[in-house]
This record gives sequence, C-alpha cells and structure tokens, in this order.
Amino acid sequence: MILLQVNQLQKYYGAELILSNIKLELQTRDRVALVGRNGAGKSTLLKIIAGEMGYDGGEIIKPKDVTVGYLAQNTGLESNLSIWEEMLTVFENLQAMEKTLRKLEEQMADPAVFGDPGKYERVLKEYDELQIKFKEQGGYQYEADIRSVLHGLNFSDTTLMISSLSGGQKTRLALGKLLLTRPDILILDEPTNHLDIETLSWLEQYLQGYDGAILIVSHDRYFLDKVVTEVYELSRRLIQRFTGNYSSYLEQKAANYERDMKLYEKQQEEIAALKDFIQRNIARATTTKRAQSRRKKLEKMEIMDRPSGDEKSASFSFEIERQSGNDVLTVDSLAVGYDGEMVSEDISFRVYKGDSIALVGPNGIGKSTLLKTIIKKLPALAGTIQYGTNLSIGYYDQEQANLTSNKRVLNELWDVYPLKPEKEIRTVLGNFLFSGDDVLKNVLSLSGGEKARLALAKLMLEKANLLILDEPTNHLDLDSKEVLENALIDYPGTILFVSHDRYFINRIATKVLELCPEGSTEYLGDYDYYVDKKLEQEELTALALAAYEKKVSAFVPAEKNSYQQDKETKKLERQRKRKLEEIEEHISELEEQIQNYEQQLCEPEVFQDHEKVLEINLKNEKAKAELDELMEEWAELAE
Repeated sequence: MILLQVNQLQKYYGAELILSNIKLELQTRDRVALVGRNGAGKSTLLKIIAGEMGYDGGEIIKPKDVTVGYLAQNTGLESNLSIWEEMLTVFENLQAMEKTLRKLEEQMADPAVFGDPGKYERVLKEYDELQIKFKEQGGYQYEADIRSVLHGLNFSDTTLMISSLSGGQKTRLALGKLLLTRPDILILDEPTNHLDIETLSWLEQYLQGYDGAILIVSHDRYFLDKVVTEVYELSRRLIQRFTGNYSSYLEQKAANYERDMKLYEKQQEEIAALKDFIQRNIARATTTKRAQSRRKKLEKMEIMDRPSGDEKSASFSFEIERQSGNDVLTVDSLAVGYDGEMVSEDISFRVYKGDSIALVGPNGIGKSTLLKTIIKKLPALAGTIQYGTNLSIGYYDQEQANLTSNKRVLNELWDVYPLKPEKEIRTVLGNFLFSGDDVLKNVLSLSGGEKARLALAKLMLEKANLLILDEPTNHLDLDSKEVLENALIDYPGTILFVSHDRYFINRIATKVLELCPEGSTEYLGDYDYYVDKKLEQEELTALALAAYEKKVSAFVPAEKNSYQQDKETKKLERQRKRKLEEIEEHISELEEQIQNYEQQLCEPEVFQDHEKVLEINLKNEKAKAELDELMEEWAELAE
C-alpha cells in the first residue's frame, strides 16, 4: 500500500532554490535512507514531509488515515512527569477504555441494571464490544511494550523525573516515546545520536521488525546497512533513488558514474569526428552532401551533459612536529568522576606509540570522563597516569565546547596562530570546505557539521603526536567521515578515541578498550574482532556453567555418551509433545468454560442476581486471562 507520494517538490529559502523536482514514494514496510552532504536539504525535506514546514511547488499525497511520526535531530523530551508516567501518556486512549470497562462492570453489578433485562443486555453487549476493541489495540500488553522499549534504550529506573535527565537521555526518551506511538510512517533525523553500541544494536533489530514505513537520515553506515533497503540521494538540489542498503548504493553510484562517463566520452569522440568531417568536406562539391547529412545528424543529436562527480570534499591530513617515546601512556588502577563522585574505577591499560585505541562501553560508564582526566581537565580520584617523553596531546571535544566564541571563522584560527599569513589560514580553512565569505561567518552561527570541521582544522594545526578524540564523527556527513578516516589511517602518531560509529572503529582501531563496572578489558583488534571475542566469552561462560555435567560425562564411554544424548533428546521431545497435548486440552476446557459463563450471564435467573453476575464475571475474566497465557505458552512450544 502506498502511504505517501512526493511529486515535483520545490523549496526556496528566500531567492535561493534548496530543493528541485523532488520525487519520493513510501509504501508499507519500506526502509528508506535519505543521504547527502551537510546542507543538501535532507532535514528540510523531512520537515516538509512531516508537515512541519511548507513548500513552494509540487505536491505531497497522503491518505487521511495514515499517521506520521517525526523525530528531529537532538529533540529532547521536556516534561514534569516521571519516565513511566510520560510513556503512559502515549496510551491515554487505552487507559480511558480500561476505565470505561471497569465502569461497565460496576453497572452490570448494579441492581438497577441487572433488574432490567433490556438495559443489562445493552450494557453487556457494550462491554463485550469494548473488551474486544481493547484487546485488539494492545490493551493487555501496552505496559509490557513500554518496559521493552525503555529497557532497549537503557532506562532501568522508570521512576526518575524527566526534568532531572541529561540532554542525551531526553533525546533517547523522545525516540522511545515516538517508537511507542507506532505511526504508519516513522521519520527519524539522526536517531543514532546519543546511543551507545548496545542500544544501537537494539534499535536496529527493533526497526527491522517495525510494521510501518521508515524514512531515516543517518551518518552511521553500519546502522544504514543493517536497516535500510532503499537509498535516496540528495545532491545539487535533485534526488536520485537506489535499491539496496548503503553499501549497495555506493557500488551502484560508482558503477553508474563509470558507465555514464564512458557514454559521454564516446559521444564526445563521435561529435569531434562529425565536426572534423564537416569542416573538411563541406566546401568540396563532391562531398558537400555527405557533410550536410553529418551536420543534420549533429544538430539532431541529444548532447549528453558531462556526468557530475562527487561534490567537493574536505582535504586534510594530520602531521606531527616530533615523535613521542615508545611508551605513550600508562594508566594504573585509575578512578574517574566529577566533583568527587566516582563514575568508573580500577581502569588499567597501556598505550604505545602507533596504537589506535577505541574506547567503548555503555553510556554513563565514564568514557568521556576518562579522556578529560587524561588531558587533566578533571582530576583523577584514585590511581595514576604516567605520560611518555616528548608527548604533545591534541584533544577533540565532542561538544565543540571551545567553539562558542563570537569570533569570525578566520579569526578562530588566526588568533591561535598569529604569525601565519592570512593566505595560509584561508588555505587551511578551504581544505575544510570554508571558502570565500564562509571564513567571515560568526562561529556561533555555524551548524554542527561546520563546527566539527573547524574543530578538526584547529586540531590539524596543533601537530600533536597523541590525538585524543571524543566522538569525532558526530555531526560529520558520510563523505567527511571518510576523509577523516583516511587522514587518521595515515597519521604517524598515536590515537585514543571514543566513538559509537562501528564502521569508523573498524577502519581506525588496532585495539579496543572496553570500560565496564569491573574496570577495563583490552582486545587486540578492530570492532568486529571485539564482538567475536565477546561472543566467545559468553559461550565460554555458558560452557563453564555446564562444567559439572561435562566432568561426569567424561567418565562415560563415547558410544554410551552419544546414546545417552540421543536418549535425552528423544525424552525432551516426548515431554514437549505431551505438554502441547495437555495445553491444547486445557485450552479446549477453558473455551468451553468461557462459553458456558457467557451463556449463564444471559439467563434471567442469573442476571437478576447481582451477586451471581459479579461472581460469574470474575470467573470469566480469570478464565480469559488464563486462556491468553496458555495460548502464548502453546505458541512458544509449537515453534
């Protein structure tokens, strides 16, 4: 079913055309990514589709009953309620139904109602209809849904007041509330911001099973590859559709460009040959007709435009002024925190020259706090940090907290390096896509992506031999991420970084350091290696739990052991089938009971006795609840 169509859409900001001839279609269960450079108009298009911004041409077609849910970038949930109370507001209609059901039950037990057969019949009918509607809309499971989403987004204490949460937590909570509304079209603008790796994995699985259509803007390539099946690229105000995930889109785009370039070059060769023939033969009487024929062919030819390659990319590299010693950092039994309050403890690891270490762990475990402790922005609460010889540290702050000045972009760099000529500063800024009048912009007015590029420009000029990076890929578009990755791969120094971008970790990291409540654990490899090792550890833990049984079975001959295992498997299968039969028998009995109770409620001698009615209603509700539980158990066993 087509849920939404965008046709010939146009959008202007003042006199500047932002979007032109935009065509997009969403059908049920579509998984669509919208990609493009920062400033291409992705967020603008999402706001237009969500109905939060107008447009200047074209049309958007959407059936009236199709619901749209939209989450903007860094949207924080503001509320005076607790987490649980706020999530319950999503299901106000079900709560109202529940109250109505309780009132109808009270009416059925009221002597004035059950004494009037006609009135009682009407109330009973209304009760049955409402109960069916309540069940179909998830009335018996909405609290379980809330718990599931909050658990997936890492909210364990649901009694916390929302006003006491951090900005990142409020953003996650806004995402959770939107997921619970389950709109037909789910529009997410950078939903992976503020999510740790574990929560990202949960969100991927949740969106894969989502019933409606999803339209996503994200700079997380790993996430896009897992979730989407279509990609729309916004570039130069126009849009183009590709089938497949993000990696498939990149392959198709490269193949299309190569094909179009070959066709263009072939046509250019043909045009050049025609022009040459015309020039040499148009004046000769014997060949003028052929030359005129070629001229007509040339005039009728539809000239291809030269294929547009990628838009201009940032271009930079990180250099060092001098080499550090081989031992860069030695951290021993370190405890970190704020204002004397410990966040993480017993952290021990060593950093050697040339290492590229990814620091991972759940939100709140102290990753950023550890980095700030290493650069001496925060004092260590316990333990020691030893710094190597000739060490110079360059630090990238994920919040770009040091870029809040009223300076112009040019002066933000020039004031730090006043001896460098203006031309050199402008060249550096040009490499980070600040050209022309862009360098005269006020720093406060810059977008998140522009601030990120400016912060990287400052970092590059430091020429430090140890880079400490806190979420360096936040706010960068996919193309800028790739440029940053290549620059860091070629960097001759040492890197310690925090990132939730699994693709980025895979490309950069030579080691992964996991922070957990018990301390820290080092893994000698990239992100995929780290995941494999974690799975191995989980398997080893499971095997350790079964160690006693293994020891016992070691004394049993192999043939006998194999026979015992086969015997045990057959025994378990017989038990499963027997349990299924028992449940099916019990389900039949309960269905008969429920039918019997409902027949009794219609009998005059029963509905005239309000105590009897209340007693039968209670029994009926109990039987229905038991039936629901048995049906779930039956479904699990039958799989």
